[in-house]
Amino acid sequence: MKNTTLNLLRITLLSLLVSSCVSSKKMVYFQAPSGESAITEDILNYEPKIQPGDLLTIHVSGIDPLAAATFNIYESAGISAPKMLPYLVNKEGTIHFPVLGTIATKGLTTLELTTYLEDNLEEYLVKPIVNIRLINFKISVMGDVKAPGAFTIPNERITIVEALVLAGDLTIQGKRKNVLLIREVDGKRTFVTIDLRNRELFNSPYYYLAQNDVIYVEPNKTKINSSAVGSNTSVIISLVSILITLLALLIR
Repeated sequence: MKNTTLNLLRITLLSLLVSSCVSSKKMVYFQAPSGESAITEDILNYEPKIQPGDLLTIHVSGIDPLAAATFNIYESAGISAPKMLPYLVNKEGTIHFPVLGTIATKGLTTLELTTYLEDNLEEYLVKPIVNIRLINFKISVMGDVKAPGAFTIPNERITIVEALVLAGDLTIQGKRKNVLLIREVDGKRTFVTIDLRNRELFNSPYYYLAQNDVIYVEPNKTKINSSAVGSNTSVIISLVSILITLLALLIR
């Protein structure tokens, strides 16, 4: 009987150890193919495209400040430090710009729009300079990360890795191979599954995020099962451990 109890204890401990062990292949990011230790890759050049709903600040300057002021719209002329008003890209993908009228911006980068405006403003200004900022570039990270939330990106450029860092990285229960990216473009919603363990992620068209992207990290089976059992799981395990200990003492 004593040997049976000891064997039961050994099996219980072994089961706990096995269940707590996680393969490194399931946890390690950016794994290289077997046998490769040094890899050099070209870095993708990415610029976000302007979409309906974007807010753009456009500042025009030139040799003659008074002439350039015609193309800058401010909140109020009576304020000592007036705030520049942003342009809202409408659902048709256009903005209405002073003097130049309606301009199609959808699908352009801010650099392409800058070049377009500078070329067209040369008719009215000497050596015009245009500065454009996309001020509502925002991404959201949710699910099994340490600090989920919505993040505004001031430099208009962020990778999925940087977004996860902003959210505090995945928890130990987050599935590295099933990270869901949700993207809306031209009224269509796209769902993409990304494997963070695969180094090919860096060559993916979804490595750089677009404005309003949503990242969802799925919990693993262990967390799902533990939440299904309920908050009393730890209490039950403790009681079972106590009973096994008492049983071992009684049969000595």
